[in-house]
Amino acid sequence: MNVLLNTTDKMQQHAICVIIPTYNNPKTLSRVIEGVLCFTDDIIIINDGSTDQTASILEGYSDLHQIHFSTNCGKGYALRQGFKRALDLGYNYAITIDSDGQHFPEDIPIFVDKHIAAEQDILWIGSRNMNQENVPKKSSFGNKFSNFWFWFETGIQLNDTQSGYRMYPLKSIPKKYVTRKFEFEIEVIVRTAWRHVPVQNVPINILYDPNERVSHFRPFKDFARISVLNTVLVVIALLYIFPRNLVLRFKKKSFKKFLREDILGSDDSNEKKALSIALGTFIGIAPLWGLQSFLSIFLAAVLRLNKALSFAFSNVSIPPMIPLIIYGSLQVGGLFFYSTQVPFNFDQISVDMISNHLFQYLIGSVILATVVATSFGFGSYVLLRFFKNK
Repeated sequence: MNVLLNTTDKMQQHAICVIIPTYNNPKTLSRVIEGVLCFTDDIIIINDGSTDQTASILEGYSDLHQIHFSTNCGKGYALRQGFKRALDLGYNYAITIDSDGQHFPEDIPIFVDKHIAAEQDILWIGSRNMNQENVPKKSSFGNKFSNFWFWFETGIQLNDTQSGYRMYPLKSIPKKYVTRKFEFEIEVIVRTAWRHVPVQNVPINILYDPNERVSHFRPFKDFARISVLNTVLVVIALLYIFPRNLVLRFKKKSFKKFLREDILGSDDSNEKKALSIALGTFIGIAPLWGLQSFLSIFLAAVLRLNKALSFAFSNVSIPPMIPLIIYGSLQVGGLFFYSTQVPFNFDQISVDMISNHLFQYLIGSVILATVVATSFGFGSYVLLRFFKNK
């Protein structure tokens, strides 16, 4: 009993509430609520337009905060309204628990103790054992799929990104969102991570009872919505978040310190650093104008190379270097393809001039990019080994 009382006191001291979104889970709803009441009565229940006896069940808990929707609006919208109500009631943190019975209210102290020990705002996600009995294969696959894209979009590796058992720092997460259904739980953790708020896993127990559990996840529609969301998040990450983070890290340090700590001093091997430099150099010289930054970060992420190095060396095509790159590409291309047009004049560079020698330029730029990238990659590898030995 002392453990329960201690957890209750801790939750009150840190202004922690529990949010329970529910939609047509009459078999397990009461059990979940009763389990949570063992720890706190600071509970917000959102009835997301249930069409069964949910409303009558909740009449027995009239002393708890409740939100009722006349129609089903989606889990994401229900959570958003729950967060808003929690803030209005003065709570700083919210633990969300599903009403389908798969989560154990007895794990609430784990979240509370982790929060207190951390001494900072962290978005905690319950990490399930996806290898245990009765876990649907589609859930295991979906979790791995989600984990990969979360890592790609944020650089953070988690074991579970889809669990609905979470603890949110309400004042540190974004205030506005664009999603309303299951994909919201992806949007909120990605955008929270982009705000430099840590997102971490905490181990929890899980129960998949095929006789009780009712899943409202629609495999085709919801998976498609999640895929669209991840596509948008990847584009935002590549075009804005990754470059922004690089600039922020650079601004906080001198160039020498940035080079030493973020590039030379990273945990990547010399081989990976050299390949990253080669990749960025190739993209910077190749005829990919306007896409260099995007492709350098995207391909580095896909190939698990150093994104900072790849992005930095893709900027070899800065404006002062462009004429030299074009001239070199045309000269190299001329070794393999002789244009019948007017010979290229370095002093008369123009769009028309390039278009008249387009094939020659394309061939030469790819060859030049390959040669220079190989040289940069090999040379950087030698230098990195030298500095490491020093």
